Amino acid sequence: MNIAPENATFRSTCPHDCPSCCALDVEVLPGDRIGRVRGSKDNSYTAGVICAKVARYAERIHHPDRLMHPLVRTGGKGDGEWRQASWAAALDLIAERFEAAEREIGAEAVWPYYYAGTMGQVQRDGINRLRHARRYSGQFDTICTNMAWTGFVMGTGKLAGPDPREMALADCVVIWGTNAVSTQVNVMTHAIKARKERGAKIVVVDVYQNDTADQADLALILKPGTDAALACAVMHVAFRDGHADRDYLARFSDDPAGLEAHLQTRDPAWAAAITGLTVADIEAFAKLVGTTNRSFFRLGYGFTRNRNGTAAMHAACSIPTVLGSWRHEGGGAFHNNGGIYGFDKTEIMGLAEEDPEVRSLDQSKIGRVLTGDAEALCGGPPVAAMLIQNTNPMNVMPEQALVRQGFARDDLFVAVHEQFMTETAEMADVVLPATMFMEHDDIYRGGGHQHVMLGPKLIDGPGETRSNHFVIEELGKRLGVAGRPGFGKSEQELISGMLADSGYDETYETLREKGWIDVQPDFDTSHYANGFGHPDGRYRFRADWTGTPAPDRPPETLGPQGPVAALPSFPDHIELADAPDAEHPFVLATSPARSFLNSTFAETPGSVKKEGRPEVLMHPDDAVEHGLGDGDTVALGNSRGEVHLHLKLSQKPARGTLIAEGLWPNKAHPNGCGINTLTSADSVAPYGGAPIHDTKVWVRALGG
Repeated sequence: MNIAPENATFRSTCPHDCPSCCALDVEVLPGDRIGRVRGSKDNSYTAGVICAKVARYAERIHHPDRLMHPLVRTGGKGDGEWRQASWAAALDLIAERFEAAEREIGAEAVWPYYYAGTMGQVQRDGINRLRHARRYSGQFDTICTNMAWTGFVMGTGKLAGPDPREMALADCVVIWGTNAVSTQVNVMTHAIKARKERGAKIVVVDVYQNDTADQADLALILKPGTDAALACAVMHVAFRDGHADRDYLARFSDDPAGLEAHLQTRDPAWAAAITGLTVADIEAFAKLVGTTNRSFFRLGYGFTRNRNGTAAMHAACSIPTVLGSWRHEGGGAFHNNGGIYGFDKTEIMGLAEEDPEVRSLDQSKIGRVLTGDAEALCGGPPVAAMLIQNTNPMNVMPEQALVRQGFARDDLFVAVHEQFMTETAEMADVVLPATMFMEHDDIYRGGGHQHVMLGPKLIDGPGETRSNHFVIEELGKRLGVAGRPGFGKSEQELISGMLADSGYDETYETLREKGWIDVQPDFDTSHYANGFGHPDGRYRFRADWTGTPAPDRPPETLGPQGPVAALPSFPDHIELADAPDAEHPFVLATSPARSFLNSTFAETPGSVKKEGRPEVLMHPDDAVEHGLGDGDTVALGNSRGEVHLHLKLSQKPARGTLIAEGLWPNKAHPNGCGINTLTSADSVAPYGGAPIHDTKVWVRALGG
């Protein structure tokens, strides 16, 4: 049903990116179509600005290649031979195959698999309701947040920080490890406002001169995995030059004397040798933040997605504590506000029936899981059947050679619920057509801000598209769990129920009227003026890596991950990264593209046109040394395989660093192997996570 008989504008929420979660004004046209999509000027964080790819959303939602009907495979896996089926027949087949896997192997042979293609609480997380009711294998999420959240909460004790709108009130904004121009445009909105209105300086710390670094007053381009060394040198200078707020440290930190003693040898010269920065730049950065009370550290995810990442986040987050920046409006460190919302998703996720004894499989290790790796399977049975929603593992997960091998198994049954025929859908046995965010109801929370936001259904989906919630409800009926808690309710009922269970006064109806609610805590709470989130109220410089609660702590069946013993007790640089060697002289970072979001938008003509083709950026001096030229077709390789793409010479990366922007489909590469062929699923200490920006490679020419 089209709710608008003629052109009208309605509020919505972008579902594609948890930090931004932008508030939208969507023009709805007759005939279940949308027109222009704008950022809402009424929302104080979005402030009327959204990224270009979402502004063009009409080209995605009305794309002619959208899946319209359920399909059942008739040929070999990946051959592209399908027959159209009814929804009832397709769902019956899925239920039959799940029940067969349970009879033959056990319930843990079924693995519901999902992630964040939508950030909506109902449409994303409802798959867990089916998982827990049937005792299917659990999923340990590791592809995104583990290192960042663990490192931040190790210091602060809570996943929260100053109001991110305070960036506009800062005198120095440090954007560390996130290309905000491409991936979090609202960060730039508030940082640029501070520059225009207050003369604030913008500092960018990253591994290449990206679009955000181009906007900086000071851009610090360091070697991948060396961020903690920079942070330690800045704190060394703070103690050395009298910038450390000793009164604040005595009141609010655990061991400032121990930290100061530890940092005695971590001076700018030491850090320069590790990071590749100059001593002068490190000194200038340290002086700037040390003499600027209103220094706002906006800490991203990118710099944590390597084997040194957890320690790097803890070290960077420690700088404003040494300086006492938290005391000031427009100062402190912000990473994610996930700790302020208090959502109780027991009903949505079926948590009342969760059994901690059921194994959890590492999301990033899907290639190892599906190829029978005993350790990845936690010593349990093989996975024989899957339901996949909101993710495209045949493109986005590391160790793609193993992922491809696993999905090619004749004895693996896969059902994929998708909007387009992705590379994962191509390997499925059953493909179900999915709605997009304007075609169903959901509720969102902003990781990078402070709003609870509604995304109401605005138009009907085309063809026979159905929501994720519909699929879980229908499978619940067929699998005998329709009467379990959380089943049998509409999206709207689940939204209202979650809000009530979480202590909110709002319902679906009242939130639809308002669009969003602002739940930012007061200044003292946000700035930890009454103490940090640990029981003693003190910031932790001295890390207890496995004894401290963390948002991404693995289930007990998995325990700590990676080389935990190598983690430092105080903020420090560690040598765990995939360092280059004689055979692999380069470190590859797989950075986001401006017009893609992981594999989303790689199907829309506007985004593809803007990105061009798969390329790897290399410093010209490295190209000369290796006999390579601009535009050459090159192979990048390591022990996991090789990827073919075009070389683009650029001053943006430092020597020895390669940058591949954007997650192109595997088939977009000349040899059919995408960039995640090269990345590793090894666990980062202490609580897992994939080191996707930490990959050593060799390079050779293939021709022009």
